[in-house]
Amino acid sequence: MRPLRLPLFLLPLFAVLPLHAQDLAATCHATSSYDVTLRPHSLLFDRSSPTPTQVELSQGALSVDGAAVPLNAEDQDRLTLFERDLRALAPRVRAVAQHGVDIAAQGLHEEMGSMGLGADTRAQLDQRLAADAANLKQRIAASQSTKDWQGDAMNQYVSRIESDLLPLVAGDLGQQALNAAMNGDLQTAADLRDRAANLATQLEPRMRQRMQALRPQIVALCPALRQLSALQQGVRDNRGRELDLLQIGG
Repeated sequence: MRPLRLPLFLLPLFAVLPLHAQDLAATCHATSSYDVTLRPHSLLFDRSSPTPTQVELSQGALSVDGAAVPLNAEDQDRLTLFERDLRALAPRVRAVAQHGVDIAAQGLHEEMGSMGLGADTRAQLDQRLAADAANLKQRIAASQSTKDWQGDAMNQYVSRIESDLLPLVAGDLGQQALNAAMNGDLQTAADLRDRAANLATQLEPRMRQRMQALRPQIVALCPALRQLSALQQGVRDNRGRELDLLQIGG
């Protein structure tokens, strides 16, 4: 079962930000086996298996694996509300995700500022971090599908951000280590090399703690998810299967 995650929680802004603990699955116990795409005039839920693999909702109409499903008035009303409420939830999710980017970027700025990096390195980090954060926020704003945050494309995006930022920090610390060694301070040189080698490991717990500030906003999304789960209850396809688009655990 695929957890429903905010975009940010699938994308480390930096190597130290996996953030898996604060997604919608962990906080709201919400899961789905489908991806969801917001189309201009419909919602598409799709998955590779099992059947049904495609469920489409459009203004109270239901199509399952390409076949229209006759609905009574109550079920039409339920699905109309489901589509309306899910569309209304999307900008709220984006707002939380973008706030998470701001928290992460500010946290990384402060963490890097405490490392004793050179002025030029700090300036480059700030510039690149700001650019990567802005790019990520634009990506979140434009996203219309959970597919945007999965697979090879996301892995490549994460790798690009990591390769953009990590070498700057490691290179600065490495140069400081070299300078210390040349001045005979072998202990400082060793400490700096260790800091460079363990950068992500050292930062991860501190950044996770910083991201706890986002939790109340995630909790605020839970009632809307529970309402969506309730609206789908009892609606069945042509083979008598419940839609089961969204599951809420205990």
